[in-house]
Amino acid sequence: MNLSLHDNEYQITSVYDINYYSIFEMRKTWWKIIGVGLVFYTLIAGLLMEAPRLAILNETIRAMHFHVPMWFGMVIMLTASVIFSIRYLRTGNLKYDIYAIELVNTSILFGILGLATGMIWANYTWGAPWSGDPKQNASAIGMLIYFAYILLRNSITDPQQKAKIGGVYNIFAYATLIPLLFILPRLTDSLHPGNGGNPGFNAYELDGRLRMVFYPAVIGWTLLGVWLTELRIRLSFIKSKIDEED
Repeated sequence: MNLSLHDNEYQITSVYDINYYSIFEMRKTWWKIIGVGLVFYTLIAGLLMEAPRLAILNETIRAMHFHVPMWFGMVIMLTASVIFSIRYLRTGNLKYDIYAIELVNTSILFGILGLATGMIWANYTWGAPWSGDPKQNASAIGMLIYFAYILLRNSITDPQQKAKIGGVYNIFAYATLIPLLFILPRLTDSLHPGNGGNPGFNAYELDGRLRMVFYPAVIGWTLLGVWLTELRIRLSFIKSKIDEED
């Protein structure tokens, strides 16, 4: 058997390499185990542990363990994606373009989940899942910018041209997203915590009970996103190898 994975970082060339391959993989799975464990901990503790009784928020404060960490993970992965786009534009190595696009794909998934959990929270806290709040509108625009990024890439057939145009667009998209999420909503009236003069979640007595779940949730969701991205990157490398052999 002859199989290349993870950009030829290692190869299985015969059945006698399987044991070594298994041991090698075991050494690389510790962070995946931690990530999955923290996500399960978040699901259980975030839903079942006692939550502080806060005005207006009440039980909806539990959404902070899911909605906010997903957006944290999304921004972290989009930041890494931009770094890889810049590395591609500097080196011309297509593997960096693959890293960049797969990080964006996973980030879009996290963004959709973040919007969905935010709408659930808003439905109980604001009385409607979508009220046209500046934070909601800015988040939706940011997601549309990245949807356009995917459509743009899919419309180009030449790999090098796709990577170059995609890399430049990715930098533009990131430079647009950050003001949309973190600057513009603060300049106008907004119901969202931390925007438009409203206090952030830290002002809502983010006590030890919430911290015990929130911080592990950020780490867990981010690690899970990195794992999903790694799987997609491996799949992309395998597809590229098959295309080369054909």
